[in-house]
Amino acid sequence: MTDTQREPVHFEPKDAALRDDVRELGAIVGEVIAEQCGEAVFAAVEQIRQAAITQRETGQRGDLGGLLDSLDTAAASDVIRGFSTYFQVVNIAEKVHRIRRRREWLRDTRQLRSDSLEAAMRLLAEHRPDPRAAMAFLDGLLIEPVFTAHPTEPTRRTILLKQQQVARRLVERMNPALTPQEHAVLLANIRAQVTAGWQTEEHPSTGITVGDEREQVLFFLAESLYRVIPAVYEHLEQAIAEVWGEASARPEPGIIFRFGSWVGGDMDGNPNVGPDTIRETLALHRRTALELYRAELRQVARELSQAPSRIGFAPELLERIETCQALFPEALEDVAPRHRDMPYRVWCALLRRRLAATARGAANGYANAEVFLVDLALMSRSLAQNKGEHAGLYAVKRLQRRAETFRFHLATLDLRQDSEVHRQCIAHCLRDEAWMQRPRAERTARLQQLLDEGALCPLVDDAAAEKTLEVFRAAGECLATYGERAIGPYIISMAQGADDVLSVLLLARWAGLADENGVVPLDIAPLLETVDDLERGPEIFAELLDDRVYQAHLETRRRRQMVMIGYSDSNKGSGIAAARWALHQAEERLVAVAESRNLDLTLFHGRGGTISRGGGRTHTAALAAPRGAVRGRLRVTEQGEIINAKYGLRGIAIRTLEQAASSVAEATLRDGGDAPPPLWRQVMEDISAESRSAYRALVHEDDGFYAYFRQATPIDVIERMRIGSRPPARRQMQGIRDLRAIPWVFAWTQTRAILPGWYGVGHGLEAAVARHGEAPLKEMFERWMFMRAMLDDLEMVLAKCDLGIARRYAELAESPARPYAELIEAEYRRTVDLVLRLKGTDELLANDATLNRTIRLRNPYVDPMSLLQVDLLRRWREGGREDEALFRALLLSVNGIAHGLQNTG
Repeated sequence: MTDTQREPVHFEPKDAALRDDVRELGAIVGEVIAEQCGEAVFAAVEQIRQAAITQRETGQRGDLGGLLDSLDTAAASDVIRGFSTYFQVVNIAEKVHRIRRRREWLRDTRQLRSDSLEAAMRLLAEHRPDPRAAMAFLDGLLIEPVFTAHPTEPTRRTILLKQQQVARRLVERMNPALTPQEHAVLLANIRAQVTAGWQTEEHPSTGITVGDEREQVLFFLAESLYRVIPAVYEHLEQAIAEVWGEASARPEPGIIFRFGSWVGGDMDGNPNVGPDTIRETLALHRRTALELYRAELRQVARELSQAPSRIGFAPELLERIETCQALFPEALEDVAPRHRDMPYRVWCALLRRRLAATARGAANGYANAEVFLVDLALMSRSLAQNKGEHAGLYAVKRLQRRAETFRFHLATLDLRQDSEVHRQCIAHCLRDEAWMQRPRAERTARLQQLLDEGALCPLVDDAAAEKTLEVFRAAGECLATYGERAIGPYIISMAQGADDVLSVLLLARWAGLADENGVVPLDIAPLLETVDDLERGPEIFAELLDDRVYQAHLETRRRRQMVMIGYSDSNKGSGIAAARWALHQAEERLVAVAESRNLDLTLFHGRGGTISRGGGRTHTAALAAPRGAVRGRLRVTEQGEIINAKYGLRGIAIRTLEQAASSVAEATLRDGGDAPPPLWRQVMEDISAESRSAYRALVHEDDGFYAYFRQATPIDVIERMRIGSRPPARRQMQGIRDLRAIPWVFAWTQTRAILPGWYGVGHGLEAAVARHGEAPLKEMFERWMFMRAMLDDLEMVLAKCDLGIARRYAELAESPARPYAELIEAEYRRTVDLVLRLKGTDELLANDATLNRTIRLRNPYVDPMSLLQVDLLRRWREGGREDEALFRALLLSVNGIAHGLQNTG
C-alpha cells in the first residue's frame, strides 16, 4: 500500500453484513483478551489499535511508537496474539461473506457470471450444439488439484476445526427467522471457539513431521472435498439442464474432478520422505476412504426403509443379497430385527461388512473400487426402476459420485525426486565414479544400452542407493494393492536432459517394478524449474520424445506425456516478468513439440500461493494460457494457506471447483484466442530482458545483497520455524541460489516489501516505453489476456506493499547495507508509476473495490505486529538469538502477519 492511501475503510452497501460481522467478532476478541489476559492487556491492545488507525488516517506517528516500545516480551506476545486472533476471525468473516454474496447471486436469476458453470455450458452449446459432441467435450475435462506440504500452513488441525465451527455459526446467523435468543446462543458458541483457540498453543513443541502434514491434507480431503463433490456435480447438471432442456437431449458429465497429493511422496530435499512414507500414506488414504464410505452407507440405510409389501425391487439385487449373505452372515447383526425385511438396509449392511473386509485385506473384500461401484449402481438402478427417485435415490447417487471420484485411494500420490539423486544411485550401481561428470550424450547412450539389454541390478551396498531403489519397489507394491490411479506421475526435479528420464526407467526396472515384458507402469514427468530450463525445455522434450527407448515406453502409456513447469524457482532466479514470459513461451513450444509428434500432452503447473510463486486467479490464468496449453485439463499444485483459503469452508470449496471447471472449459473452447502480433512479442522480450537484468543485478550479482537480505528480513526466524518437514534450503546452502523459494518469498512478505513479486518490472516497462512508446503497451493491456493478467497480479502485489513499514526493517541492516533500501524504494515507485500509467488510473486497485477494502481493513492492524516484530528481532539478535521467550514472541508475530496479509509463501 502506498504512503498516500490513508483514508478510512469504506464498506459498500452490499458489504454491510460483513461490516456487522467484523464489528461483532472484533468485540468478541476484545472480550476474550480482557478475560484471558486482564484489563491492562486489553487496554494496551485498544490503545495500540486506535493509534495505528490514527496513524494510517492522518499520516502522523502519534503515540504508536511509544506504546509499542513500552511493552516487555510477555506483553508484546499477548498484544501480537490479540491482533493475530482478530485477523483469524476477520478472515473467516470474509470467507463467509463470499458465501453470502454467492447465495444472493444465485437468488438473482438476472445475473450470469462469466466464470459460472452456466456461462461455460452456454458457451459449450454455442461451440458444440450436438449433445454427443458436448458429451465428448465434457468427457475430456479433468480438474486435478494436487496438495503439497511446503509449507504446511502454521495452523494446527484443532484450530482449523474451531475456525470451521465459527464459520458455521456465522452461516447459521444468516437465517432471518432466528430469534434474538438463538442469535445470542450462536454468538456464545463463537466466543467459546475463540476462547478455546486462545488457550490452544499455536506452535507445537516438536518439529512438524510428514505424518502431521499428511493429517492436515486429509483434513481438507475428508472434511471438505468429500462432502462437496456431489453438490458440484449437481450444480453442473442443473446448468446443463438450463441450457439443453429436455433430459433426452442433454449431455451427461462423467468424472471431471480428481485429487492428488505430494505429502508422503515428495522426496526432493526431504530426507524424511521415502519408501516407508509412500506405503504409510497410501494405506492411510485407503483406510480413510473406506471409513468414509462405511459411515455414509449407514446414513443412506436410514433413508431406505422400503419394504417388499409396498414396492418392488430389482431381482438382480435380491439375488446379490442372498449371495453376499452367505459370505457375510454376521452382517444381519448390524440390522435391527424389525428392519431385516427392508432389502436396501440389508444391502447397505452387507456393503459395509465387505468394506471392512477390504480394509483388513481379507479375501472376501473388494478387489478394487470398480466392484464397489457395481454394487452401488445395482442399488441405484433398483431405486430408479421402482419409483425411488424421490425416496432415497438422491442419497445413493451422492455416494456414487464420491466413490467414482475418490475410489479406494482417496487421492493420487505423486512421487518426486531430484535428478541428482538418480544419477548418484546409478553411478554407485555401475561402480562408475566418473558417471556424474560424463557428457549427457554419453550417459544417454549407456542408459539406452542397459535398457535394451534388460540388465539386472548390480549388487547394492550403499544405503542411499538402496533407499532410492526401494522407492520403486514401494511404488510397485502400492500399484498392485491400491490400483493404477493410486500412484501419480514420477516427477524429476531439475531435469536437464533425456538421460534424467531414462535414469528413472532404468532404476524402476532394476528395482523390479517392470513386468515380464519390461513395461514400467509409471508416468514420468520432467520438471522444468529455472528460466534457463524453461528456455531449454522444448529442446529437452523433443530429445526425449525422439529417443527410441522412451518412445517404446510412451506406447505403453497410450502416448500420454506430462511435463511439469515450475513457477517458484524461475521467479526467484529471474524476477516475475521474465519468469512469466519464459513460462508462456515454454508452454507454446512444448505444445508445438507434442503436436508435431501426435502426443497427448498434459502441462502440470507447479504454482505456489503468492503471485511471486505463480499464484493468482484461476480464471484469468486459464484464459491467458497460449493456444493448445489447456485442452480441457488443469493439473495444479495447491500450497500453504491457499489450501485453507480455497477448500477450508465447504461453500468456498464448491465455488473454487466450479470456477476451475468453468475456466478450463472456457479456455479450451476459446483456445488461446488470436496469436499476439510480432510487435507485442518484441515488447515482451524487451520487458523480460530488462527486468531480468535489473532483478539479477540486485539479487544474484551484488555481493552484499545476501547479507542485507538476512539482516533486513526475519529469514533467521523463518528458517527455525516448525512449519514443515522439509529443510529450508536445497542441497548445500550457498546463499540465495540454494534457498528454497518459499522462505525467500515468506521473508520479504513479512517486511511488507514483497520484493520477489515486482522487483525489476519497473526497469522492464520503462525500457519498453522508451523503445516503443506507451501506445503499444496500453493496447497489449487492453487486448492481450497474458499482459492483462500480469499487470493485474503486479498491481495487487504493489498494493499490498508498505514502504513505510519496510523502511523500519531496513534499519535493522548494518550501515554499509542500507543503500539497498533506497534502491528498492526507487524501483517500487518506478513500477507503481508505470503500472498506473498503463492502466490509466490514479491509484492502485482503483478498479477492484473489494480487494482495496480488504487491504485497507487489515493494514492498521498489521502495522503494530510489524513494528513489534522489528523491535523483537533487534532484541533477539542482540542477545545472540538465544532468548527462547523472544523467539516464541517472534513466532507469534510471523504467524500474525501471515494471517493479516493472508500470505506465507
